[in-house]
Amino acid sequence: MSRRPGFLVYGLLAAFVLGSAAPLYWSFLLGSQTKEVAAQGVPPLLPGGHFMANAQRAMDSIPFWKALGNSLLVSTVTACSVVFFCTLAGYAFAKLRFRGRGPLLVFVVATMAVPTQLGVVPLFILMAELGWAGTTFSVMLPWLVTAFGVFFMRQYLVDAVPDELIEAARMDGCSQIRVFLTVAVPAARPAAAILWLFTFMQVWTDFFWPLIALPPDNPTIQVALNQLQSGYFKDFSLVLAGTTLATIPLLILFVLAGRQLVSGIMQGAVKG
Repeated sequence: MSRRPGFLVYGLLAAFVLGSAAPLYWSFLLGSQTKEVAAQGVPPLLPGGHFMANAQRAMDSIPFWKALGNSLLVSTVTACSVVFFCTLAGYAFAKLRFRGRGPLLVFVVATMAVPTQLGVVPLFILMAELGWAGTTFSVMLPWLVTAFGVFFMRQYLVDAVPDELIEAARMDGCSQIRVFLTVAVPAARPAAAILWLFTFMQVWTDFFWPLIALPPDNPTIQVALNQLQSGYFKDFSLVLAGTTLATIPLLILFVLAGRQLVSGIMQGAVKG
C-alpha cells in the first residue's frame, strides 16, 4: 500500500523552498528600503515602501528597456536555435548509423571540458571580422548550438523513439527529415521544453561574454545592471531593485512553463 509523505518530507520540502526563495526575497527586501537603511547592514525583515521609487530610479539610470529587449531577443532566439539544432543532432546520434558516430559524440561531449574563457579572444576577433562586434548577433552566434544540448537530446531520444516506429515510417515512404519531424520531434517535446527553458535562463543570466562583445549603449540586462554599481559608493537599494526587476521575466517564464517542465522530468524519471 502506498503511504502519503510524512511530516518530515513536507518539512524538508518547505525548508528547500524557503531556502531557494530567500535570495529573491532578500533582493526585494533591500530594494524596498532607502539607500541609508540598506547601507547600515541587516535591514528590517519586512519590506519597506520604496521599491517602486527605487525601481524607477534604476530604469532612469540605465537603458533598462533597451537592455531588457536585447536580453529577450538574444535569449529567445538562442533557446529556439539550441532546441532545433540539438534535437536534430541528438536524433542523428541516437537513431542513425554512420561511420565515426561514437568518436564524434565523444568529441562533442569533450568540448564541454574546454573553458569558455579560452575562446574569448579568437571569438571577438571573428565577430570583428564579420562586422558584428557590438551587435546582438555577436552574443547570439556562439550559443546557437551547445554540446550539452546535443548530448541531452541524444540521451533522451535513445529510449523515447522506438526503432520499430522509425522503420514503420520509412516503409510508409517517409523521407529522413519527415521521420524526424513527425516521429522524433513529438516524442522529444518534453525534453525540448526543459532544454529551451534552461538555455533561456543560462543566456539571460550570462554576463561575461555580453560584457566583452557589447558596448555600454547597447547592453543586455545583466550588463546594464552592472552599470548601477559604478563609483566608490554602491547604492544597494538601487542595484537590488534593478536585479529584482530583471528576475521577474524568469519567474513568469517558470510559472507559464511549469507544467511542461514537471511533465518532462516525470517522463524522464519513468523512462529511467
